[in-house]
Amino acid sequence: MTAYPESLARLVESLKALPGIGTRTAERLAFHLIKLSETEAMELAKAIRDVKQNLTHCNTCFHFTEKDPCPICSDPQRDKSLVCVVEQPKDLMAFEKAGSFKGVYHCLLGHLAPLEGIEPDDLTIAPLLKRAESGAIKEIVLATSPDLEGEGTAVFLRDQLADVARRKGIRVTRIARGVPAGAEIEHVSGAILTDALAGRQLYDGGRK
Repeated sequence: MTAYPESLARLVESLKALPGIGTRTAERLAFHLIKLSETEAMELAKAIRDVKQNLTHCNTCFHFTEKDPCPICSDPQRDKSLVCVVEQPKDLMAFEKAGSFKGVYHCLLGHLAPLEGIEPDDLTIAPLLKRAESGAIKEIVLATSPDLEGEGTAVFLRDQLADVARRKGIRVTRIARGVPAGAEIEHVSGAILTDALAGRQLYDGGRK
């Protein structure tokens, strides 16, 4: 990297910090950015700045938003009694692109991964339990990814929700197995996600 001017070297190093970007890809991106006009480059810089300055998490569902509550939570046409629990905002967006879900969401902002130091307190589980206690929810759909971490998170949520679900009469369901085992929600097609929601079942976490 010493052959590069300092500013270019810093740009390459910054790009390398992005997920899935190695040195050669970072170099290609950096040289592409250099070729942009000043107007185009400043527009990109402004877009990055605006995301950092304007985006926050909805205090209800924890989706990204510029207004609190987010447009989904504030939409009077959405069924507030039906809550779909997803790991990340990008999973929420995958369901929205499918276009078949008319309820609202709850983003956990991750999944349980004890070996990586991600524990229940690192997720938005407490706010989910608080929403369940409100008495306004009739069904909670656990739509975490059907991989090891997602299944473990779903089982943990089922156990945490058991008491309030019994007291408040809430159905706790799990998306159907039409979603391939080990898949990540964000990469599953809209048609499969639609079928998975339609075929959801009462969730016992595999208990016999």
